[in-house]
Amino acid sequence: MGMIKRWFSKKALNSKITILLGIIVFLPIGGIITLVFQNLNASNSKQAIANLKYSMTQTYGVVQKTVELCNTSTQVFINYQNLTDFLLLIESEDELDTLDLVGFYHDDIGMLENIVNSNPYLYQIRVYSESNDFPEMLPILYHHSRMEDFTWYKDYRSGEWQFDYTDTMSSNSVNASSHTMGLITTLEDFDYGELAVIEVAVRMEEVFDSMFMSTDDDWECLVDNNGTCYSGAKEECIWEQNREEAVSQIYSLNMQDDSSFEDSGFESQKESYFETELMGRQVVIGVLPMKELHATLIRVVSMEDSLKTIWKYQTVYMLGLLLVFLLLVGLINILVKTLLRRFYEILSTISKIQDGDLEVRTNLSGNDEMGHLGMQIDIMLDTIDRLMHENLKRELLMKNSEIKALQNQINAHFIYNVLEAIKMMAEIDEKSEISDAVTSLGKLLRYGMKFTARNVTVGQELEYVRNYLELINLRFDFRITLAISIPDLIYQQEIPKITLQPIVENAFYHGIEELGEDASIYIKAYEEGNDFLIEITDSGKGMKQEEVDQIHQKLAGDLESGGGSGNGIGLKNVQDRIRISFGEQYGIHIFSKEKCYTKVVVRLPITHRGIESDE
Repeated sequence: MGMIKRWFSKKALNSKITILLGIIVFLPIGGIITLVFQNLNASNSKQAIANLKYSMTQTYGVVQKTVELCNTSTQVFINYQNLTDFLLLIESEDELDTLDLVGFYHDDIGMLENIVNSNPYLYQIRVYSESNDFPEMLPILYHHSRMEDFTWYKDYRSGEWQFDYTDTMSSNSVNASSHTMGLITTLEDFDYGELAVIEVAVRMEEVFDSMFMSTDDDWECLVDNNGTCYSGAKEECIWEQNREEAVSQIYSLNMQDDSSFEDSGFESQKESYFETELMGRQVVIGVLPMKELHATLIRVVSMEDSLKTIWKYQTVYMLGLLLVFLLLVGLINILVKTLLRRFYEILSTISKIQDGDLEVRTNLSGNDEMGHLGMQIDIMLDTIDRLMHENLKRELLMKNSEIKALQNQINAHFIYNVLEAIKMMAEIDEKSEISDAVTSLGKLLRYGMKFTARNVTVGQELEYVRNYLELINLRFDFRITLAISIPDLIYQQEIPKITLQPIVENAFYHGIEELGEDASIYIKAYEEGNDFLIEITDSGKGMKQEEVDQIHQKLAGDLESGGGSGNGIGLKNVQDRIRISFGEQYGIHIFSKEKCYTKVVVRLPITHRGIESDE
């Protein structure tokens, strides 16, 4: 407590008033707002759970209707005596009469097919006879061997459902189902035993439509009594990637408050809806056992978006409260400054002096402490002003000396004239390569030595890169091919002078030169919103990821760049000039694969929407 008092006593008057206002006004109101939003968050959770329960209840209703439809359809086929008689005839191994086969197909098979087609919710009903020695009657009656193509063949049980299998017999059909669920039932006779297996199938997408629209925010799965989890989500879904772990945690959470069950399987699960944190996310979970399917429906709905919305509104209200607080502090400051006007005039003068304004004066007089302090400050400023004028005169003398020294240097036009003379001599002697090299060198020097107070265009910078590579190709036995793919609009955009050439130079010296063979550099540009990106990709030796990370650290200023070759100082200079011209959100980024390629991406703003001619 004593330390707080000493700390408070050392604060200025404005700081003390601000602290007191924060305690008296800001903290109580902030606490009330926090409590209101906590209640809003709780209400939001209750509403999310209510919506989840309603949605899963609707799904359960569809499941019950589907199960009832499939059971009814199965009983129709089991009780259809003509079908049973025909299957018994097959089992008796008597020779089948052709007329009987044709009559059964047109009358009975046609009638059974109409039953299937008349119900749009049914996908398929098939009967697999125990025999393989009769002509199949599609799409109803099949050989027993046909079942061997299904994933459920080896472990199916009569009266049980099989989930999420592919209809292999209709794989070439447009309407084939890749997510099928079917009720498998055996048709038995007292004398012959099992006569056939009846498969009544529906599309899982039509029963569990939400399951096949699952995302990171809303995920649904079905878990059977063997613990197998079925989901229609894409592989990139976070819950799909970790579904076994997610289901295990959900089962454990669902049974935490029920000690009467020791296992966590289907039979032990109860219907429940609750909010919890699952795999680092705040979610609401619904667990709904479906006894008709001997399975459990699980749905996970993310609360992240709604919580972010609530947090955003809470932040806005707190910022509003802070703004009111700041306005109140400003009003108090005005009152304090009125009472201590001469004191604040001196502080204002000192602030202007700190900002570099040495022409300001207090112009205070009087016999009190404030008047004496103001006069002393004025005397000090007069002394500083006199010393600065003397120093400025010395600086001007030094600058004049430097200008005279620069005037004695070789005139740049003399260099251009000499190059033009060399070019003419080469053309006279028909030395076209020398002439072209001199032309490229002249353009390179003219571009580099030409002073400009503003940025250049992308087109001008690319011309500089072309001339540079022409000279590089003269020096080595191998050749570097330059490919450019840039829209007309981007050619006219602004770019700091000598931005692309250092990147191309890095690509050559650190990626291509050591290979000693023909290579290529590909420059590509495209728009992205209000920005455009230029990609410079070389076919050089590439870099390890550790080297790429090290260069990114140097670009960000987290790692110091030395002055040697290959240390990233050239790229750092490019990065700094881009950000000075356009802002911190722009700059370069590097991608590379060892022994393959290196790509440097330059992000810049679009400054001109109309296509203009180059100056």
